[in-house]
Amino acid sequence: MNQKRKFYRLNYQIISPQLRLLDETGKQIGVVSKIEALQKAKELGIDVVEIAPNAKPPVAKLIDYKKFKYQEAKKERESHKTTKHVGVKEVRLRPFIGQHDFDTRLKQAKAFLDEGNQLKVNVFFKGRELYKKEFGFEVMKRFLSGLENVKVVREPRLEGKILVAMVVNDTKKST
Repeated sequence: MNQKRKFYRLNYQIISPQLRLLDETGKQIGVVSKIEALQKAKELGIDVVEIAPNAKPPVAKLIDYKKFKYQEAKKERESHKTTKHVGVKEVRLRPFIGQHDFDTRLKQAKAFLDEGNQLKVNVFFKGRELYKKEFGFEVMKRFLSGLENVKVVREPRLEGKILVAMVVNDTKKST
């Protein structure tokens, strides 16, 4: 994983002679010189970390650097938890599919949509079935009507020997 790590200057790495200093809770102490900030940090046994280097004057915080890095990593992990990875799941049907198989595929499709995935519904034609396309369209229509609270992203259309439709969960109808 190629992650861009944020770089923080601390203590003697800070270049600016004047700093806007914050304490550990984030309360503003005021604009002080770099030397004063370092002395205050030494008294408290913590570090001066430059958190906003582009501000005028740069903003620095009195905090334990290891604790600060831990909190940053924790925030990063929390933000990754909330992101949702949407995938495309596929359900394959046949024009002359049995009722039980149809019901099973419908149940699977509902589960996929509940997980937040997009659903690609395919009806495959083989041999002489290709001359009976209307049966495939009928199966597709029956399948799509069996799914409730869905939005058809791509209408059913024939792509070679496959009838394809794309469906997503419609959040507007379910709320």
